[in-house]
Amino acid sequence: MRIALVVLILAAVVTTFAAVAVYFLKEGGVIQLPVPLPVAEEKRDDEIFYPLSIPALAEKEFDGRDLELGEVLSENEAYTRYFITYMGGDLTISGIMNVPKGNGPFPVLILNHGYIDPDIYTNGRGLKREQDYLAREGYVIVHPDYRNHAESDDVEPSELDFRFGYTEDVINAVYAVRESDLPFLDKERIGMLGHSMGGGITINVIVAKPGLVDAVVLFAPVSANYEDNFHRWTERRSEYRDRIVSSFGTPTTNPSFWKNISPINFLDRVEAPVLIHHGTADESVPVEWSRNLHDALEAEGKEVTYYTYPGEPHEFATAWIEVMSRTTEFFDSILK
Repeated sequence: MRIALVVLILAAVVTTFAAVAVYFLKEGGVIQLPVPLPVAEEKRDDEIFYPLSIPALAEKEFDGRDLELGEVLSENEAYTRYFITYMGGDLTISGIMNVPKGNGPFPVLILNHGYIDPDIYTNGRGLKREQDYLAREGYVIVHPDYRNHAESDDVEPSELDFRFGYTEDVINAVYAVRESDLPFLDKERIGMLGHSMGGGITINVIVAKPGLVDAVVLFAPVSANYEDNFHRWTERRSEYRDRIVSSFGTPTTNPSFWKNISPINFLDRVEAPVLIHHGTADESVPVEWSRNLHDALEAEGKEVTYYTYPGEPHEFATAWIEVMSRTTEFFDSILK
């Protein structure tokens, strides 16, 4: 009897520790992030299934909805710019929409911006040149702000969920477009463009939800191998590094976890054609990362085109017109 009781107590203790949530500090207090420690929920084909992972994101059901036009922010001869909101789960996400003038419906492009400190970010910031250019080419532009940005709802720090929350916001943006009854949206022709961090988010989307969009363009994307991103950025930021390492381990001590959050290991799921642009003088994101992504996609037999631009920086300078011309030609060939 005593032995059985001890066994039951030990089992309860182990179960409790396995379900312990990850705690993080925010604004001097303690908040609970609803992401379990990286213990196995179950085994699938001898692989550990992590609740924070590409496979988990692939299984999740999304409910993007209630896309609403707000105030007119600006207007010119080619398009009207609106403030927008949409729902995803319990969150309201803000953004902007550029709607071309003329007879629709128009194909839709989701634009995913790179990292901008949420404390200084304002509605629709990032990729403004691209928003303008592509709207003038006859595309409805949907630019999500992401959670914790502008007028979007605030949640736990996104650095601690490896930007998977932003990925969910973008996936929900597509579902919200498809659920919308706005007459100028061609809901059957949707493309996606991402820059830098937004490029990484875009890669997450196309491996987690194949077929969600029809064409993808990446501008100097962060690495599809999250170990690269960890070593380049997270290791320098002790306030996040220590919490991530204590919860998930390092790529060396817990390689299975890091493998499962890295989209490069799931490129066999990609369905949409991909176009990649990267400048060789990029000091923010190594150009080698785009080359590695191109080579990995090609090895999987995917449709991918890769351009490099000698001497061009992270956001492109003199080559920007060429970048945009190639981008437009690519989208037109698939979406028009």
